[in-house]
Amino acid sequence: MRFLLFTLLFSTLMFSQKPVSLQTPFEKGNGNQSTTYDECIRYYQDLDANYSTIQMIEKGKTDSGKPLHIVIFSENKNFDVNQNKAIVLVNNGIHPGEPDGIDASMMLMRDLATAKIKVPKNTMVVVIPVYNIDGMLNRNTSSRANQNGPEEYGFRGNARNFDLNRDFIKSDTKNSRSFQELYRSINPDVFLDNHVSNGADYQYTFTCIATQHERLGTTLGNYFINEFYPGIVQSMNQKKIDVVPYVNVHSTTPDKGFEQFTDTPRYATGYTTLFNTLGFVPETHMLKSFKERVKVTYEFMVSVINYTDANWQKIKDIRSESYNEYKAGTNYPIDWTIDSTKVSYIDFKGFEGKNKPSDISGKDRLFYDRSKPFTKKIPFYGNYKPSKFVSVPKSYAIPQSQWQVIDLLKLNKIDYTQLKNDTIIEVESYKIDSYQTSKSPYEGHYGHYNTKVSKKTEKLKFVAGDYVFSTKQPAAKYLLETLEPEAVDSYFNWNFFDAILQQKEYFSAYVFEDVAKELLDINPILKAEFDAKKQSDKAFSDSGSAQLDWIYRHSDYYEKSHLQYPVYRIVK
Repeated sequence: MRFLLFTLLFSTLMFSQKPVSLQTPFEKGNGNQSTTYDECIRYYQDLDANYSTIQMIEKGKTDSGKPLHIVIFSENKNFDVNQNKAIVLVNNGIHPGEPDGIDASMMLMRDLATAKIKVPKNTMVVVIPVYNIDGMLNRNTSSRANQNGPEEYGFRGNARNFDLNRDFIKSDTKNSRSFQELYRSINPDVFLDNHVSNGADYQYTFTCIATQHERLGTTLGNYFINEFYPGIVQSMNQKKIDVVPYVNVHSTTPDKGFEQFTDTPRYATGYTTLFNTLGFVPETHMLKSFKERVKVTYEFMVSVINYTDANWQKIKDIRSESYNEYKAGTNYPIDWTIDSTKVSYIDFKGFEGKNKPSDISGKDRLFYDRSKPFTKKIPFYGNYKPSKFVSVPKSYAIPQSQWQVIDLLKLNKIDYTQLKNDTIIEVESYKIDSYQTSKSPYEGHYGHYNTKVSKKTEKLKFVAGDYVFSTKQPAAKYLLETLEPEAVDSYFNWNFFDAILQQKEYFSAYVFEDVAKELLDINPILKAEFDAKKQSDKAFSDSGSAQLDWIYRHSDYYEKSHLQYPVYRIVK
């Protein structure tokens, strides 16, 4: 009996004892090996089972059929994201061929759980272990032709061949829809999306896209670019790690200078700025060793967590204040251009770039001479200025027939009301005057750009069940960026309203000729406009069909739905 009790006690102690350390596959290897998906998930399951400060949760589906996970570290063992703490959200493997963050985050969460590094008291850390699961399962050794390790990695596209870092507005994938739900439920204060660069060669291991600060608004944007980001850079410099803006140069050398990458809302950090989250895209240099890249990614995440924890209340307060910046009647910028009048100079550490004859073609080719490093001041254009504004309406009215768009707004937890009765509402309505369409497919779409609209005020009937989305809510910027058709990543430009671009009814010329003549005879104002156009436009004057079509479009016979944008602005 004593032996049995001793055995039971010994077994209990053995199985309840937490491991001193859990080595990751990266640490067990030679520094050039990245975890597989199954190894990664099992690792986090072990952390969850052994440490009360770690919790792993399934958060929606992906195109792969496998669930999206989040892993949470909370020092007080309370995993309620609504407690009064800052939240740092880390996304990994949106491009699984760039796996540095996947492996670095495994070590980070273990080191937080074991208190190997400073434990944040006022900040929760939430990690998405792998976002593009299907891409990570598509493991290979060759799809990143320009990258120095690891030995095996995933593929950029997901199972349906979407680049998930272009899907944060159109939401064609289950991954994006799951992300939006978890992101809006977590409401992180800081967001990191770990990547590896493409492009030029230079001395740095670590580069970084600090999200376009102007999109965060005045107060929050100034705090981000003048305090938060410099604080992180200083922390990295103290670790002897240089940080330089993402080198947005691909077909030439960076020694002439370069511009800040513009992360519009289609990208992860462009999307998160719409909800006033401070965002970074770490971009380690593809030609540095995998071991070096994982190390600097790890250190950047630690620096961000520590700075956030030290300034958590200030960050939350400024974010909260910034939600009220764009009120009804104020102007909101929907397009941006580089402000060339604002330039800073970087002591850039590069390699001499030159041309030499190609061994393949005999033509000149670019190559970087690593035996000739240099440090020189180069211009960096890191500021944008608005190039187009729209006035913020009080709300948007959307007929319930536009369910596809309404579903996406609901997915993003945008507040709304529905009309209880049929109602006449005075609105500003848009007509699509012109647009251009891409001639090549882009992420499953032939997107529009250079969209131009005209606007008029009218009273329209909306029916019971139609939707009204107020701009007096924290998600106001999301409404403006998606519902204003001239915005770069609007739902219109992503083809959600293409049905309005096609006429459904036409006329037979031999019948309409007589009708057109009658219309001109009974409407002298129309006749005067018609004659003036004939005199001023020779092509129009020479084309009988164009003249007939013009009269048709200016008559009651012309369908009102053609080019009529079916989202309406309420300004009163």
